Amino acid sequence: MAETAAKRLKTSPVTIGTHNGHFHADEALAVYMLRLLPTYHSSQLVRTRDPALLQTCHTVVDVGGEYDASANRYDHHQRTFDTTFPNRPTKLSSAGLVYMHFGKAIIAQHLGVPEEAKEVDIIWGKIYESFIEALDAHDNGISAYDTKAIKAAGIEKKFSDGGFSLGAMVSRLNPNWNDPTPSDPVEAQKVEDEKFLVASTRMGEEFSRDLDYYTRSWLPARDIVHAAYAKRLEYDPKGRILVFDGQSVPWKDHLYTLEAEEGGEAQVLYVLYPEKPTPDAKWRIQCVPVSKDSFESRKPLPEAWRGFRDEKLDEVAGVIGGVFVHAAGFIGGNKTFDGAKAMTLKSLDL
Repeated sequence: MAETAAKRLKTSPVTIGTHNGHFHADEALAVYMLRLLPTYHSSQLVRTRDPALLQTCHTVVDVGGEYDASANRYDHHQRTFDTTFPNRPTKLSSAGLVYMHFGKAIIAQHLGVPEEAKEVDIIWGKIYESFIEALDAHDNGISAYDTKAIKAAGIEKKFSDGGFSLGAMVSRLNPNWNDPTPSDPVEAQKVEDEKFLVASTRMGEEFSRDLDYYTRSWLPARDIVHAAYAKRLEYDPKGRILVFDGQSVPWKDHLYTLEAEEGGEAQVLYVLYPEKPTPDAKWRIQCVPVSKDSFESRKPLPEAWRGFRDEKLDEVAGVIGGVFVHAAGFIGGNKTFDGAKAMTLKSLDL
């Protein structure tokens, strides 16, 4: 039987199986990720819950009650399933399973390097934490917060977020309960499959944007942030000022990681960078948030400066060349680097 299956694979396109009916973000993305790889590039898709049909598929995701990577079976609905991504706590969905096993190959292919390359491993972990893990949690009904603790604290949402998540987006792509359905079961399945492919493409577009960002922007910025971090004592004896000489890069993730690795008490409070990579560029002063997604700064620019511009800012700050300080105090600017540095040093003492 195994020989027959192997012979069939040589003469037929590889087939990916997943369940029919209501579709979700995890299997939509799982199918898309597989199809990025040469083995699956021209694969056929079978959406069914028929065990006999699934048995004929080369790879099965999100259905079948089996997780066995050696057999290309990636379901997570078994009662005994508790697999997580390395060093992460969230139970995997089919997206997480496919990414865990095939993500490095996808990243290496995108970068044009071997899977064993250090940068592949760095991005593999980063994309899981920033993108895939939220899908795993959504599909497994895991909240980002301790719901009991939130209730006990009396915290309530200030407004409805409207389901603005990738999982909710895919859910809305499913057929409505009262949409016309072809009477022919084959035609009805075809209509449903077409909607699934729209969802898979939408999920894939977001994944591909993330992959492109982390390989082409985030990763190259890493060395630049490391170099700036190593020079921070040149601007302040306590290392509270980070300066980018050429232009700003995505720095928050890298800065927080460096600080955590170093484990010191001193934190960077301000980041200085030119608005554009030219000698006459104005300079920005950006306050470091308490966390990546926080609107609260570790040390905002002084309250007395906020909301002022130009000559009036020069007057209240006592530094020539001021451009502005935002009313919320999280960012400001000066016409020159020396002016931005002087504003920052004054702010440290206020």
